[in-house]
Amino acid sequence: MLGQYQALEVRITGRVQGVGFRDWTAREARQLDLVGWVRNEADGSVAALIIGREDAVTTMIERLWKGPRLASVSQVKTQAASITETPVDFRITG
Repeated sequence: MLGQYQALEVRITGRVQGVGFRDWTAREARQLDLVGWVRNEADGSVAALIIGREDAVTTMIERLWKGPRLASVSQVKTQAASITETPVDFRITG
């Protein structure tokens, strides 16, 4: 492995459900060679686990602040994730 790797748990709030946010997130993450997952939460937010090179994770967080065209992001909260198994790809889980 070259470079630093990072794993973050992310919660995105605002108008982020019903606007294609999960599909958009999965496409963007795959484009950046990230692995993990994204899902809708019952409270109307979107949660994600993002794992990859530190620079790619940083880029993904910046993109999450914008989101897809119809989204209106009010907050992106991140925290370090402790993972026991690294996913092999990026999936929509819920």
